[in-house]
Amino acid sequence: MKPVTERSTPSTGPAELSFRSPRIADGTRIWQIARDSEVLDVNSGYAYVLWCRDFAETSVIAADEYDRPVGFVTGYRRPESPQTLFVWQVAVDADQRGRGVAGQMLDTLLDRLRPSGVTRLETTVSPDNSASIAMFTALARRRGTHITRTDLFAPDDFPDSHLAEDLYTIGE
Repeated sequence: MKPVTERSTPSTGPAELSFRSPRIADGTRIWQIARDSEVLDVNSGYAYVLWCRDFAETSVIAADEYDRPVGFVTGYRRPESPQTLFVWQVAVDADQRGRGVAGQMLDTLLDRLRPSGVTRLETTVSPDNSASIAMFTALARRRGTHITRTDLFAPDDFPDSHLAEDLYTIGE
């Protein structure tokens, strides 16, 4: 994937956001953002705190002028494919949506990881989540690369009621 060389800053909304790696202290806040999204599968609070410790390098936080997280991307490098970043969750506070924050977080994260060899992004999206599909399609377009969709998890692969999850791959 090509790095993004030019970013437009949204002209609406509060002060400009900063983008950084999460810290342990951010775990509670990102759990709240996930819960308040009303669309993500919410993991335990412990999982988010642990994620902020163990996967900070492959995750990103959007923080407001008070350094309070208002969005996050959690991801990890696939052990059997270290050039691949798997994006687990993307969420943005309701009052920050529509400003391109999710795309900025993804671009920031990919630009940060490119020097360490990350050239591909994978994520799963349920077929009814048109907003996420559009966001990842736009990411591929901005980065001048392709996006592919393949079947991955069927509803009966899950122990509870869950829609299918399609695998989207962006990049080389």
